[in-house]
Amino acid sequence: MKLHVYDIPLTVVFRGITRRSGILFEGPAGWGEWSPFPEYDDAEATAWLRAAVEMAEVGYPEPVRGEVPVNGIVPGLPPAEAAERAVASGCGTLKIKVAAKGESLDDDIARVAAVRDAVPGASLRVDANGGWSLDAAADALRELEQYGLEYAEQPCATVDELAALRAMDLGTPIAADESIRRAADPFLVKQDGAADVAVLKVQPLGGVRACLRLAEELGMPVVVSSAVETSVGLRAGVALAAALPQLPFACGLETARLLAGDVTADPFFPVDGMLPVRPVTVEPALLEEYAAGPELTRFWLERWERAQ
Repeated sequence: MKLHVYDIPLTVVFRGITRRSGILFEGPAGWGEWSPFPEYDDAEATAWLRAAVEMAEVGYPEPVRGEVPVNGIVPGLPPAEAAERAVASGCGTLKIKVAAKGESLDDDIARVAAVRDAVPGASLRVDANGGWSLDAAADALRELEQYGLEYAEQPCATVDELAALRAMDLGTPIAADESIRRAADPFLVKQDGAADVAVLKVQPLGGVRACLRLAEELGMPVVVSSAVETSVGLRAGVALAAALPQLPFACGLETARLLAGDVTADPFFPVDGMLPVRPVTVEPALLEEYAAGPELTRFWLERWERAQ
C-alpha cells in the first residue's frame, strides 16, 4: 500500500490551525483518508484509522438519498468578513463559530448579527467548541436568542455543564459534538439529558458503520459534520448522511472551501446548499502538488506506524 502524505493550507485560520495534513491511500473500495488532529493521541487516532481503512477497503452502505443538505461554515471572522463568507456559501443554513480565545461575547454577537443581516432567511446555529463556562454559555444564549438559533453546538466542555445548561430551558436546543466523539462513554449525553442533537464525525468515531450504530443507539436527531478533511474524507461524511434513516438537519460538510486546494479536480463544493452522493477521483498531479515536505512526511509515517 502506498501512503501519500498531504499538506494543504487553509484559506482562513480554523480551529487555531492554518494548514491541514494527513495520509491518503487507495484500496480495493477506493481512497481512504487518515488525518487525526495533532491533539489526538495515538490511542484516539486508532478510531480515525479504522474509519480510513473502511473507506479504502470496505466502501460505504447503500444510500437512502441522492444528495444531502449542508450548512455553510462561518469561521471566527470579523463581522463584515463573516457576512461575506455566509453569502458566498450559498447555503440556507449557517454555522457560526463563537467563543474563540481572546474574543468577547460582544464579538460573537456582532458576528451573528452580521450574518443574520446578510442572509435574513437562513437558519443559524453557533458552535462554541466547548469554549464557554456554564455561566458564560447561559449569558450568551440569552443574548443570542433574538437571532432564532436552530441550536448551540457544544457550548460547554463537559456533559455535566451541558446537562445543567439544557435544564435551564433557555429556548435554544443543545447539540453535543466533543462530548460524543472524544468521550469515554458517548452515551452519557443521552443518559444525562445533556443534548437535543448528536453531532457525529466519521473519522473520530471509527467509520460510517460505527456512526450508524451509534446513531441508532443514541436515538437522537443527528447532524453529520466533517473534520476539515480533503474531499476524500468528506466523501465518508456524505456517505453517512446519505445512509441515515432520517436527516432532519443540514450537515456540517461544507468544509472543502476552507482548504486552499484539494486532491481532486472536483471537490465537494455544495450547490444551493446541497452535496451530491458521488465518488471522488483523486488526481495524481494534485497529490504531487500538495505532497508534504520531508519532515512532515516523517511525522505522519511514524504516527501511522504507532497506530497500527
